[in-house]
Amino acid sequence: MTLSRRHLLASAAALPALSSLALAQTRDPSWPANVTLGTASVGGTYFVYGQAWASLVGEKIGLQINTQQTQGPNQNILLVQDKRIDLGMTTMGVALQAWNGTGEWTRGRKMQDVRALFPMYDTPFHFAVLKRSGITSVQQLAGKRVGVGPRAGTPGTYFPLMFQALGVENVTIRNGQASDMGSQLGDGLIDCFAFAAGLPIAAYSELSNTQDVVFFGFSDADLAKMQAALPELSPSTIPKGTYKQMTEDQKTVGLFNFAITNKAIPDSLAYAIVKAVHENHEAMVKGHAAAAETIPQNVSKNTFLPFHPGAAKYYREKGITIADKLVG
Repeated sequence: MTLSRRHLLASAAALPALSSLALAQTRDPSWPANVTLGTASVGGTYFVYGQAWASLVGEKIGLQINTQQTQGPNQNILLVQDKRIDLGMTTMGVALQAWNGTGEWTRGRKMQDVRALFPMYDTPFHFAVLKRSGITSVQQLAGKRVGVGPRAGTPGTYFPLMFQALGVENVTIRNGQASDMGSQLGDGLIDCFAFAAGLPIAAYSELSNTQDVVFFGFSDADLAKMQAALPELSPSTIPKGTYKQMTEDQKTVGLFNFAITNKAIPDSLAYAIVKAVHENHEAMVKGHAAAAETIPQNVSKNTFLPFHPGAAKYYREKGITIADKLVG
């Protein structure tokens, strides 16, 4: 087990357990006794962010929220659609594929029982390589071995599409835990670790602290080609200093993340979850820095996935416009 994996597991275990007092609070009798939240692989942001909001929200609303490690956004949507988990997290690009049944992974199935709860944070795509490799651009990845995390994650879904759009050929895609990808890069088993998650990415931070690495994004020409081929991608910037060895801002693209649920959960539960997240913002940010973007105003990042009526009720009470067509 890598240092990063041990650290993340220890951090998750150290998160405060739900108190018996919190669980004893009066709650709507229509709520289930407990719910399950799908996260993602160790080494990515979902794993830490999910543990943080499950613990915080569970304590605030008096409900046991268990976390389940998954392969990421694609699997989370499948599990939420089929009511095998109650809550999940996804990027909006993956959600768009699921809604329309267009992604290869959907096998043509439209997953339209999924509802948005609250905006989380932007997921920018970027690359890490060992400095000695001499790689400094996406085009130099042709014929190389690139680790992209779990197959069902946003990076696992989108990087192959990006390479296709950019004409970068013969890339060997490797899948696995994000923390394992960092170790494989350091050991020379892959040539590049390409990933996308809320900043900072724990596995990238460890690489920057332990290896001589180079981080890079996309050129202006790359960005234009990708956004023409994949219009759901939006411009994004990774600020210099995000990692110790990142000395300048990097241009890239990103996808916004949203918490999701099934349309069947009670309106009062959806409302309570969204209220607890937004009214405990500082605690969320302490759980993971990416939660700085978990603010009501970012509901505008969702233009197609219907909000759960309970979530829409909270935002409308706060004076935030939610179009009727975006309420499931």
